[in-house]
Amino acid sequence: MTENRTQQVQALYRQAFREFGARALWNKRPLDDPTPEDALVIARALRIEGDRKARRLAEQIETACRAAV
Repeated sequence: MTENRTQQVQALYRQAFREFGARALWNKRPLDDPTPEDALVIARALRIEGDRKARRLAEQIETACRAAV
C-alpha cells in the first residue's frame, strides 16, 4: 500500500472516532497506527450502529481500503 493510501485510510479511521465514537463505536478503542483491516472493522461497526451519515463514512473507508490493496 502506498504511503498516501495509508494516510487516507488512517484519516478516515480517525474521523470515524471523532464523529461517531460515543454513538456507534462505543465498544471500540482507537489504535495509534490502524491497518486497513482495523479500518474495515470500524466500517462494519458504523454500518451496524450508526446512522445514515455513519454509513456513508463506512462506504468511504471501505472504498479507501479496497483501493489500498
